[in-house]
Amino acid sequence: MFRSKIFSIIFFSGIIFISIIFLPSLLLPQKVVLNGGKLMGHWAGFCLKRILSVRIRILGRENIIDNEKFFIAASHQSMFETFYLQTIFNAPVFILKKELILIPIFGWYLKKIGSISIKRNKITKDNLNFFDDISSIINKSQRPLIIFPQGTRVKPEERPPFKKGAGRIYEKLKISCQPVAINSGYVWPKEGQKKSNKEIIISILPKINSGLDKNEFINNLEEKIYTELNKAN
Repeated sequence: MFRSKIFSIIFFSGIIFISIIFLPSLLLPQKVVLNGGKLMGHWAGFCLKRILSVRIRILGRENIIDNEKFFIAASHQSMFETFYLQTIFNAPVFILKKELILIPIFGWYLKKIGSISIKRNKITKDNLNFFDDISSIINKSQRPLIIFPQGTRVKPEERPPFKKGAGRIYEKLKISCQPVAINSGYVWPKEGQKKSNKEIIISILPKINSGLDKNEFINNLEEKIYTELNKAN
């Protein structure tokens, strides 16, 4: 419990510090702000290793898609992946709750890096244009989109069905998908204390090519990620 509290104090103090020193970058090109996000990812890894004695193991680097557009579909068990995946992939574009954009300073950064916002469980004009907005951003950028097909953070042992929206994104973009399985909830759970002396495994799985039926894609993606998570448990 003590190490968990120390971790939280040091980690979030560092995030605040990075946010402050990068404030001037909001007036500079987007790539400068993106470096701040990557720095936060490295800071998360450093704090986990040094304070909680957590090992971070990355499997399947050879599967990382190169020389073509793709999007990432990752399991979502903790805050860890939203930070750390920025150190593995090239400045991914995040889809996030509309409320986060409205947070002072933090929301400014999210807008600057091109995050895509959505109001959950609501039908609005913005939501109706959501898939068109995603397609437009990805077509104009070399950055991969990252989605969490479970829809929200879940406990490590939970296996909820993937959201149908992931299939619609796959269908709309017509590009390959990079599945990623992460068992971070055993170290950094959605609720409760952080755990020390454990291991986070990030498994980068072989790509799923474009061209499948969206329902076939969802079933394939869900099977790949949950099979890998079951092996890592």
